[in-house]
Amino acid sequence: MNEIIFEADSCAGRWFDILLILFIVLSVLVVMLDSVSLVRSEYGSLLYILEWVFTILFSIEYVLRLISVISPLKYATSFFGVIDLLAIVPTYLSVLLPGSQYFMVIRVLRVLRIFRVLKLVQYLREARLLIRALIASRRKITVFIFTVLTMVVILGSLMYVIEGEEHGFTSIPRSIYWSIVTLTTVGYGDISPKTSTGQTLAAIIMILGYSIIAVPTGIVSVEMAQLSSKSNAIPPCPNCVKAGHDNDARFCKYCGSALAIEQGEKDDAN
Repeated sequence: MNEIIFEADSCAGRWFDILLILFIVLSVLVVMLDSVSLVRSEYGSLLYILEWVFTILFSIEYVLRLISVISPLKYATSFFGVIDLLAIVPTYLSVLLPGSQYFMVIRVLRVLRIFRVLKLVQYLREARLLIRALIASRRKITVFIFTVLTMVVILGSLMYVIEGEEHGFTSIPRSIYWSIVTLTTVGYGDISPKTSTGQTLAAIIMILGYSIIAVPTGIVSVEMAQLSSKSNAIPPCPNCVKAGHDNDARFCKYCGSALAIEQGEKDDAN
């Protein structure tokens, strides 16, 4: 059971993942359709039945996961364990909160079922690479965010001094909000500088925003490239067990023995 549920190497494991992904997508689609008043009024009963079918299926899956792991408590408190629980709890809670006075609460609980889409993450190998890249670059991104926060505080305070309350910059927090909107090139337009000095500063912030946007993308891209190159690296030599070979190496640079490479690479080499 553990192999089928948690591993995708076997045929049964692959089919389990495929069916589970299909059920997740369909259940999220049901939640989205249920939020459309026209569809809900026409097919409300069918959507309700489908929701309970998916809830029962996910409940069985959750119980099987707890049974098949060595430490059920560790899994239940893990990220994906919490997500699995959030995928089924709202439907059961909606039964415990009947009555028109709780209608809004029930609607919020039903919307929480959209968290099922997060269950898809554990079935995407590329997502694991992205998560590892984000973790590896967390310090650089933290420094970058701290730098941006410092900039928006300074620029927002400066704009508050330049424009003042008569031009819509009624406080420093509101001015900081404007600097964030401008620096990220969103530009809602609800507040705008009226003086020449303020407009000049706004133009500088806009240009600065374009250069800043590329920084976190570059940080994560470098980490992803490094992790990808490590995962595609040549394995250690089977004879001397030494690593550190170039990606296009065919023989060990230490002892000269043939390296273990993929069949496709062998064909290319021949």
